[in-house]
Amino acid sequence: MALSIEDRALATLEAEKQRRHAENKLAYFKPYPKQREFFGAGNKFRERLLLAGNQTGKTYAGAMEVAAHATGRYPQDWTGFRFDKPIRAWVCGESSEVVRETLQLLLLGKPGEHGTGSIPKDALLEIVPARGMAELVDTIRVRHSSGGSSTIGLKSYSQGRERFQGATLDFVWCDEEPPSDVFHEILTRLNVSGGPLIMTFTPLMGMSEVVRRFLLEKSPQRSVTKMTLDDAEHYTDKQRADIINQYPEHMRDIRARGIPQFGAGLIFPVDEKSILVEPFTRPSHWVRLGGLDFGWTHKFAACELWHDRDLDVVYLVKTWAVREQTPLDHAAALRSWKLTFAWPADGKNQTLSGAGIPLMKQYRDAGLEMMFEHAQFEDGSTSVEAGVLQMLDRMRGGRWKVIKGDNDAWLDEFRTYHRDQDGTHRQGSGRRDRRQPIRNDDVASRSY
Repeated sequence: MALSIEDRALATLEAEKQRRHAENKLAYFKPYPKQREFFGAGNKFRERLLLAGNQTGKTYAGAMEVAAHATGRYPQDWTGFRFDKPIRAWVCGESSEVVRETLQLLLLGKPGEHGTGSIPKDALLEIVPARGMAELVDTIRVRHSSGGSSTIGLKSYSQGRERFQGATLDFVWCDEEPPSDVFHEILTRLNVSGGPLIMTFTPLMGMSEVVRRFLLEKSPQRSVTKMTLDDAEHYTDKQRADIINQYPEHMRDIRARGIPQFGAGLIFPVDEKSILVEPFTRPSHWVRLGGLDFGWTHKFAACELWHDRDLDVVYLVKTWAVREQTPLDHAAALRSWKLTFAWPADGKNQTLSGAGIPLMKQYRDAGLEMMFEHAQFEDGSTSVEAGVLQMLDRMRGGRWKVIKGDNDAWLDEFRTYHRDQDGTHRQGSGRRDRRQPIRNDDVASRSY
């Protein structure tokens, strides 16, 4: 049956729409909220990491950012870093095969269909093939909207550190984690321009030097955006559950949530979804209590807890953590909480600005209501191991809950608090943890 004139016209229009979409994906790109957050961080931070689970859209986000910088065609709602001139960039992956099958494919499209990747077809000026591997590309030259052309070089970590020497670059994208020597060589290539480095990877190598740099070595030039399978909007809830269930239990946090594995294992091997709850109004008969943990170069932390004594469930309501502020600074921020605060035994140390004066007294004199003695168990002990096990029992038994919204600082520690091979409790950095975040539960146990 022959199509009518109207049907043929509609088919022609639909084909043209699909062609335009295929050959200019950048113009139609609608980032997920976490991808948008990652792009936006470029306005403040030189080094950015999108730490994500597998197949969440992290590599696609990197390819789109490369295309935007190389062409100068930024989305109207772009809030991240911008170049106003052509750039010289590198795109780096694990091996030549991986670069060809993933990064090159996302940037250019399939062989024979170049222009159907993140770089618009009408912006492609030249594609220079690499030697030694069929269909592998060495260099892409791209028309920039300001005039002139950008150059994108494709590199693989397997080439070794020496192949990353010499060049001066404006921008680098590393997909998957590079060896530390290659990483530092790449950083050096950006020293002259001061241009951005973006990284997108799943932390399959655990708490490596590169992961440690981003998660634990805080810097005003460095940011981390965390993206889990839940943030990938192209999956249904059932698909997410099926994907998670296909992995062995010890790999699920890494593969689905981008959480690196530590030492001999996490101290709290609990699915954080099982402890998170939506915000709600506190029943008036529940107990409210604050908790402090003193610190200077490591973080000072404060939290608010609610206790449902009928069901013996403790709710972590909010957490606040800062570095290198005095008790007066802390008290100014916390007086509005209007809580009685528990405090750890090391509050008797003569430290910080008031040498010779117990820290608890400094906070009390600054206007906070403090408990009369430090947090402890009923027998007077302050055992870290006992606190850890009590907290873990509460999590597994549904008696420790974390209210969503204001507990990112606590969740960061929950995800990285682990044991080393010798059984020592440590933060993600591997140092002995003087802070002992389990005191949040010591605080709870002491108050009732």
